[in-house]
Amino acid sequence: MSRWMPHPLMSLTLALVWLLLANDFGLGQLLLGLLFGLLIPHFTSAFWPEHPRLRRPLLLTRYLLSLAKDIITANLQVARLVLGPRDRLRPAFIQYELELTDEFAITVLASTVSLTPGTVSADLSIDRRTLLIHSLDVSDRDALCHQIRTRYEAPLKEIFR
Repeated sequence: MSRWMPHPLMSLTLALVWLLLANDFGLGQLLLGLLFGLLIPHFTSAFWPEHPRLRRPLLLTRYLLSLAKDIITANLQVARLVLGPRDRLRPAFIQYELELTDEFAITVLASTVSLTPGTVSADLSIDRRTLLIHSLDVSDRDALCHQIRTRYEAPLKEIFR
């Protein structure tokens, strides 16, 4: 990206968030949002890791739509579990062996797991090969690992490799 706009998508996002938070879409707020959108990424660019390389951006869109569907479905499942008898809950920690090596992709996977209700990423091993995941309901550890690998990790490998 350019020296003055190191993260254009972040600049646009900051400007839009400013307008939504201000709840005023007048010219003054628009200019202030654009100013923040330009200055904040510019002054913080030294703290950013290298830019993630998207090899398949359309696959990212499909991934995000699939994640949104999974979040809605998981919300309903968690509500049913929490409102039902407590003896139906089978909470557990699992060690999930990562195939991803890119740190940004691992962060996205950990965030995805935490965004999906009923699961949370609890820890990442020092060698960055194992993700500790807590799940509210685990009937089969291998099935949960398979679901994470096929539903989330495999697409992320294609998107960021």
